[in-house]
Amino acid sequence: MQKKFFSLSLCLLAAITLSAQDVDKATVTGNADAAAAAGADLQKLENAEKAWKFDGTVGLNAAATGLVNWAAGGKNNVNGIAYAKLHLLYHKDAIAWETNFDTDFGVTWIDQKEDPFQKSSDNIKLATKFGWEFHEGWYLTALGSFQSQYALGRDYVDGYNTPISKWLAPSYTDISVGIDWKKSVNGADFSIYLSPIAGRIATAYVGDKWNRKYTHEAALGQLQYDIDHAADDASKAVAQAAYDAAEALYDFGVLAASGTDFRSSLQHKYGTYTYAKEDDIASGILAGDKLYRNFRAEMGLSFKGAIAYTYNDFKLSTTLALFTPYQGKGFSLKEKYEDINGAGSWESRDVEANYFEYSNNNRYFGHFDVDWDVNLSYQFLKCLQVTLSTSLKYYNGTLVANRDGALAERVQFKGVLGLGIGYSF
Repeated sequence: MQKKFFSLSLCLLAAITLSAQDVDKATVTGNADAAAAAGADLQKLENAEKAWKFDGTVGLNAAATGLVNWAAGGKNNVNGIAYAKLHLLYHKDAIAWETNFDTDFGVTWIDQKEDPFQKSSDNIKLATKFGWEFHEGWYLTALGSFQSQYALGRDYVDGYNTPISKWLAPSYTDISVGIDWKKSVNGADFSIYLSPIAGRIATAYVGDKWNRKYTHEAALGQLQYDIDHAADDASKAVAQAAYDAAEALYDFGVLAASGTDFRSSLQHKYGTYTYAKEDDIASGILAGDKLYRNFRAEMGLSFKGAIAYTYNDFKLSTTLALFTPYQGKGFSLKEKYEDINGAGSWESRDVEANYFEYSNNNRYFGHFDVDWDVNLSYQFLKCLQVTLSTSLKYYNGTLVANRDGALAERVQFKGVLGLGIGYSF
């Protein structure tokens, strides 16, 4: 009996042991499968995260100057600039999509009665390009970019401040297809883009409401300034009488037709106008007369180069963009003008009207528009940042006045050195 009980006990123990081993194997196998599935999901998530890259710098720079009994002169002032430089990149397999957004806006307060608040910086730049890698480092790319500003800009001088820029006046929109080469070396990213099929739209858009408002202001602005800054009541009364008389003439249409039109002044400044090719006696247009337009559209050749380098808390980025239109010099305005008005008549025109001799405002193949930006930043103490940014521009057809007021195409340059609160990510 005891032998039978002992034998039965051994059989039961063996069965329980085998069952336990089967359960353990199933549990281990199931856990391994689950872990493998979880690992695969995690890998997919990591790959998706690696495909997207978002970085940039945002910050606020400020500077203040306070003077008390300062013999050398000067005025108390405070200057502040808010800025953001953002970069978004998607890169997976043979597809690359890159977007950059650079913007800043600055205001200066000066301790003075006339124009204490003045805009010091205003910039919007948005660019995006989509590429397909057909060979290692080489991409067939479509690119689009846009440049403009936020607020109305004025020429801050003594007396009335003439408006000289606004949203969409000017603005530049580029659309192109070309070849993009990318390479990364020791933390530096290089990019060179060349497009033989590039379109540029330059605008100096001024709506009817804006034009009426600032044409009226331009016609009467200095007289309004004289009222606002009159030394006494008698002087104010004289200035008010002069304003009322001028406004009556403006309403009658005399001043409105005297060349103070806000729309045409901006379109002339940013070169969106064209010239009449032939005389049109019916409408009074002669060869060489300006025909104002809201925009200028061109096809041409585009080149863009970029370098971005990061070393610890130091960042450097620079971009160079060149554009030249596919067109020749065009007809000579001088010849057409003198055919109608007689020999020597072209030289008798004023300097501003005589500056461009050809119908396309010096915009022909081989004359390049230039945009060159450099940005340096160094972050320390986690939240403080030193920044240096420079911008150099040269646009054929864009007229810039010097200190004497003479208009011509000129190299434009802006540099900003700042210390403030910033964050890089």
